Amino acid sequence: MKQIHITGLILFFIGFGLWLGSFFLSSYTVTQSVLEATYQKEGNTDLEKINIFKANADDLMDQSYDSNFKLINDLKKAIKSSNEAIKDQFILSSEEINQIAASLNYPATFKLEEVKDIISSEDKFSNLEEYGNWLDGRKYEKIEDLKDNLNLVADNVEKYGLSESGFSESKEQLFALVKASEKGPIQNNASLWLLLTYGLTIIGALMYLIPKLRLDGPAGIKNNGIFFNALKSRGWIGILLGSFLIVFYIMLYFFPQYMTSWVSMVDPISQFLKGNEANQFFLYGFIYTLCILVMGGRMIIKYRHSKYQILRTISVMFFQTAFAFIIPEIMLRLNQPYFDFKNIWPLNYSFFFDSNLHQLISEGTLGIFMLVWGIALIVIAVPFITYFFGKRWYCSWVCGCGGLAETLGDPYRQLSDKSLKAWKIERWMIHGVLVFAVVMTAGVLYTFFTESASLLGVNTYQVRSVYGAWIGAGFAGVVGTGFYPIMGNRVWCRFGCPLAAYLGIVQRFKSKFRITTNGGQCISCGNCSTYCEMGIDVRWYAQRGQNIVRSSCVGCGVCSSVCPRGVLNLENRDEDGRINQPVLIGNDSISIKS
Repeated sequence: MKQIHITGLILFFIGFGLWLGSFFLSSYTVTQSVLEATYQKEGNTDLEKINIFKANADDLMDQSYDSNFKLINDLKKAIKSSNEAIKDQFILSSEEINQIAASLNYPATFKLEEVKDIISSEDKFSNLEEYGNWLDGRKYEKIEDLKDNLNLVADNVEKYGLSESGFSESKEQLFALVKASEKGPIQNNASLWLLLTYGLTIIGALMYLIPKLRLDGPAGIKNNGIFFNALKSRGWIGILLGSFLIVFYIMLYFFPQYMTSWVSMVDPISQFLKGNEANQFFLYGFIYTLCILVMGGRMIIKYRHSKYQILRTISVMFFQTAFAFIIPEIMLRLNQPYFDFKNIWPLNYSFFFDSNLHQLISEGTLGIFMLVWGIALIVIAVPFITYFFGKRWYCSWVCGCGGLAETLGDPYRQLSDKSLKAWKIERWMIHGVLVFAVVMTAGVLYTFFTESASLLGVNTYQVRSVYGAWIGAGFAGVVGTGFYPIMGNRVWCRFGCPLAAYLGIVQRFKSKFRITTNGGQCISCGNCSTYCEMGIDVRWYAQRGQNIVRSSCVGCGVCSSVCPRGVLNLENRDEDGRINQPVLIGNDSISIKS
């Protein structure tokens, strides 16, 4: 068994090493066909845009690049030069603005047709008419006032009018260009590299885990030096892993153009599921699902003495694989909207975005069903099911974030801070994010119904952009997962998830769920507090025989599973006696008055 265990570890590192090394294997060449594949307008090649790009990228075209860093740097320069060329063609120059302003005798009335001969191109005049029609017939006392207004029109043309004609420097556009220009062994045989990397990694992980059924001896939790392990106790291996996860998430959300080799590797699976090439989020969903499946197997082995833990782990593995990964991708293949049927607002913060609502409404019956389904989950399912079962029905049995935390993050659950100070910070942060999500969504709905992007002087698009970057990507992704080896496995669920906050409010004040304790049997071993991922000092309650009724509790049941005396029990009972029950003091008890 030990040989299988060690062989598995070796295979895992070989597969993982090949995956990391594949980052440097590709070369890149921007050709005419790459530009044609990237710049499409209503399904047709935008030749005008391609010609502008080629005219400003002589040193870039048809050149072979060994480094995507060099390529991306040159692409940015070419895009900037191309945009400057387009500005010269579409936007009034400062010289033209000065000439137009100087052509009038002040006080004067501005007439668009009278300045047409001064403007050097039809495109510039057309944009002046579209964005500056409010100037026509306007009276000006001073030349400076007309210059200011003409400069404002030029700024608006640049800001809004060039969105179609100009070249975007967004990460999505750069990703498309880099991926289309990429060539090498991965692109030539993606299936083989998929087997050599993910295949060896999965086989190695399973060979490493399965022998633990024998090597660990009898079923049950064993505290075999978890606080002296370099991987599990903020040691150097844990810090190294956390750093890797943070860098991966930063690249995924903010710099996907640098990870096209990894994305190309999963193209065969993407083609099979949705009929299109993969993007960075398909790669993320694929890796995310694999982590839950493989580490879910570890979870089942570790907690094999608990039927509750086995069923709960199988549940999160199923919901992530079927509802969060496979079904949404197949729906894209069927030309239907991408939709995760288990994702609930406000965790799914983009559900009420105007673009999403317009798409669902335009899809007819199925789209309307998705919209109604999503709203029903928010206003009916969450309070109703949480009343009977607590937030555990979602956070510990369905949610993908919770599923990753419970499987991949299980080795780090003991690192959650159990202090009173941490509890206070947790309550302020998670409810603050919930308020932010509600305010952001109110602005989004206001824009949808009024078609106005300004609410009380605030741009609603900027608010949703800030929420998406700082909460949706930064907190939930970079911090939420990257900090597993530093702050425990439920950092996002505990401090940032707005849906967990919503569920927790219902659970705390109107639910049948509680964890009951038999204080007379407690031996104060501390296993329950050690393994509580939500930072609850479970032993403090158990010693006093108090029910555990905390809004943060996700009902994972691990505290009960690791208790050697059966002190803790997850229950759904009548609300009477749920809180303010007697506290044990020796063999007697006193009642706490509310």
